[in-house]
Amino acid sequence: MELTPLDYSIIVIFFLISLGIGLKFRKQGGKDLSSFFLGGRNLPWYIAGISMVATTFAADTPLAVTELVAQNGIAGNWLWWNMLAGGMLTTFFFARYWRRANVLTDIELIELRYSGKAASFLRAFRALYFGVFMNVLVIGWVNVALMSLLQVFFNIPEAQLLWYVGVAMLIVVVYSALSGLLGVVFTDIIQFVIAMSGSIILAVIVLNSDRIGGISNLKQNLPEDTLNFFPSIGNTNSGALALGIGSFLAFIGVQWWASWYPGNEPGGGGYIAQRMMSTKSEKDAIYATLFFQIAHYCIRPWPWIIVALCAAALYPDLDATDSKLGYVMAMKEFLPTGLKGLLLVAFFAAYMSTISTQLNWGTSYLINDFYKRFVQPEAGQKALVAASRAGTLLLMIIALIATSLMETVSGVWAFLIECGAGLGLVLVLRWYWWRINAWSEIVATVAPFIGYGLTRYVFALYDPSWGAGVLVDPKGFFFTVGFTTVAWLIATYTGSPTEQSKLKAFFELIKPDGNWKPFREEYNGTRVLKIVLCWLSAIVMAYSLLFLTGSLILLEFSNSLLYAIIASLSLLTLKWASGKVRIFSDY
Repeated sequence: MELTPLDYSIIVIFFLISLGIGLKFRKQGGKDLSSFFLGGRNLPWYIAGISMVATTFAADTPLAVTELVAQNGIAGNWLWWNMLAGGMLTTFFFARYWRRANVLTDIELIELRYSGKAASFLRAFRALYFGVFMNVLVIGWVNVALMSLLQVFFNIPEAQLLWYVGVAMLIVVVYSALSGLLGVVFTDIIQFVIAMSGSIILAVIVLNSDRIGGISNLKQNLPEDTLNFFPSIGNTNSGALALGIGSFLAFIGVQWWASWYPGNEPGGGGYIAQRMMSTKSEKDAIYATLFFQIAHYCIRPWPWIIVALCAAALYPDLDATDSKLGYVMAMKEFLPTGLKGLLLVAFFAAYMSTISTQLNWGTSYLINDFYKRFVQPEAGQKALVAASRAGTLLLMIIALIATSLMETVSGVWAFLIECGAGLGLVLVLRWYWWRINAWSEIVATVAPFIGYGLTRYVFALYDPSWGAGVLVDPKGFFFTVGFTTVAWLIATYTGSPTEQSKLKAFFELIKPDGNWKPFREEYNGTRVLKIVLCWLSAIVMAYSLLFLTGSLILLEFSNSLLYAIIASLSLLTLKWASGKVRIFSDY
């Protein structure tokens, strides 16, 4: 792709603005650890919510959606649409608790909830496991996506790509290390606006081009199954996305609560928990997560899907491995001078918003939960901020090394989903069942690796379907979830229970619902049922809004009316139920 001086100017201006924000918030972000990692716990809900949305929009996201649509039609997006239920679970069951806990990181919660040497070990282990190992895997796959993009845009030799990615990461490190979370979230806002504007502009231009000719002509040039919102269930020989009964149950009914996945941790966690804890009130934490779910699932996907559908019609000869490049090819073919630079900036913005969050969040684990807790507990706040800045640079270096060793993104996705299979239920129940202890969580973190190893390297030797993955054949996934669940239940009842004084202090601070009988005489089950109703109605409302938007874009007005009615009824139900339990108020 040939870029003009105007295109390059747009790119340079964007980088300068990002660095300028880092400089602006340097003083505020460097006061102490709370300022560096939580922005002083004073963010309004819309700032925290937009930051969540921006973080989950990475450079690879439009390309991944294009690949899903090319291979499985619109229904292929259920690969990530199914996670909505877990996201809404966090909104209504955990957001308030996270803000109320008053911890600096979600890992710090471990020693607030559990006691003894097991709790200390778990905190140190998870700080390194998630802060370094899992974190650099995520950063690595985002880097690999950016490398593919740079190669197409600039024809950069493969041997040099890592150097260019290193420069991009260094820019992110500069502003995020200078300003901490405040710089990250405010650059997120600008980056999100640019990234979404670019996506919408591209969708409009390509859809109305002479080669496509609008939505009606597009629909005529695509197989009917491609436009289905829902997969075909039970008949794997039909439908753009066809799932067997077992795959459907695993995919829709189990994965969202059973598997740890970045940005969709059951029970909340990671950078989503960081944003909730950075808000100025419990109400803001709830509104931020609700906004995130609506924007993430209902609004943001459609510009990508439209371009993906156009690419499927324009470039039908692309094979499965190259289908994601349809998005980039559409950019090259249809964007005029200036807009090419804008779209490239949009990709950089998406990349930087994700990387800045991963670096800041990962460093919070390294410094607060490992260095401060176990290495230098007497360190002052200024020294800890300096260590945080150095830790950000260190994570960048480790991530670049991991990137150089990484071959496929899809392999990383599968690894993350299956090596966290079964952990999710413990992360949910630790808030609602007093009997969960540190050993429950230790075993639930380690056991999926054993289950994954057995399915991939033992059972698959005799029957390859054991290692086929959730969508193709879920036997291995079900085994890992079951194996992990049995393992942590045994650990729960045989391991050392949490000290009563620790449980009492946690209960008095958090005031959780659920089974806390030793510390509460009466349990209000009706309240939990009404929160469940809030959760279910919010899920139905969000999916209805998602399909309402899609139906309007595809000019299917009778369907859009139906989805509008369902969304309205769900909203009314949510309003009634939330009012009964005061979900959207501080108390």
